[in-house]
Amino acid sequence: MSHPGHVRWGIVGCGNVTEVKSGPALQRAEGSALAAVMRRTAALAEDYARRHGVPRWTADAGALIRDPGVDAVYVATPPGTHLAYALQVAAAGKPAYVEKPMARTHQECRLMVEAFRAAGRPLFVAYYRRALPRFLQARRLVEDGALGRVTHAAYRYSEPRHRHVDPANLPWRLQAEHSGGGLLLDLGSHTLDILDFILGPLRDVTGRAENRASPYDVEDHVALRFRTDAGAEGEAAWDFACQERADLIEIRGERGRVALSTFGDEPVLLQRDGREEAFDLPNPPHVQQPLIQTIVDELRGRGTCPSTGESAARTSAVMDAVLEGYYGRRRGEFWRDPARWPGRRA
Repeated sequence: MSHPGHVRWGIVGCGNVTEVKSGPALQRAEGSALAAVMRRTAALAEDYARRHGVPRWTADAGALIRDPGVDAVYVATPPGTHLAYALQVAAAGKPAYVEKPMARTHQECRLMVEAFRAAGRPLFVAYYRRALPRFLQARRLVEDGALGRVTHAAYRYSEPRHRHVDPANLPWRLQAEHSGGGLLLDLGSHTLDILDFILGPLRDVTGRAENRASPYDVEDHVALRFRTDAGAEGEAAWDFACQERADLIEIRGERGRVALSTFGDEPVLLQRDGREEAFDLPNPPHVQQPLIQTIVDELRGRGTCPSTGESAARTSAVMDAVLEGYYGRRRGEFWRDPARWPGRRA
């Protein structure tokens, strides 16, 4: 699909993620315009449109998706509604840009991919780190052989997310019906996707999920192991119920080491031959803008976006492989009966 002029966007779900990260990026990217926004509460949709200078607003997602003045749709709702909205966009014959994680399960991701393939329209996913300078630098260092042959990759994340949680008033990120699981889906997916981007698809994935200390049903601790096509081994762990804070990706090779964080903005470090080099590449004010620019360029026939439904579905497959022991089969509406989850504490 090619647009000679601006790509006119509509947003389904103009909530917090769209305020700074993405909404202004849709307006600022070259060849892009934000034409309409939708939110279930009409007053909030109207308020967003007024504050951001958006021409049209609605409380009806279907009306926005069918709007002839909207060329492409950005689905920015929680993951529990991604599949339904994406199928509507595909049926309308329009491209979609879907927030991450792509959906609650790999099965839902595959349904989305197949729908857009059948419609002949592209599907993009908001793993925006694939277009940020610091992650592109890390990828270049690996691809250019700065480390020699990559032998090992590791990631560690921890923080005290278990504190100050009200079990009677959980955010959607901690409700499997809306998120697909716990914080691995919302936060861990970013790192798994960027490892896929830098190292290639993660293979032979094994792991375990638990709830060790948190007052909710979903997991709060995940550990996994994997291999890459090039033969490197890897491991990653997330602990959302830990006093210590950590966020570190390390990629090691025969000649050196690259280190960076997923969520920070500090320099990428290269250690090699007894020396250290820092690449200071701060994130832009609207962090999704570089990726959105690649989407707009592709829709206008001028480039290619690195984050597609296919690449995002791979990350969901990895998460399903690790979470299956906790939730049981990650098919159907498993979230409806937490008491039957094999890994849940009694």
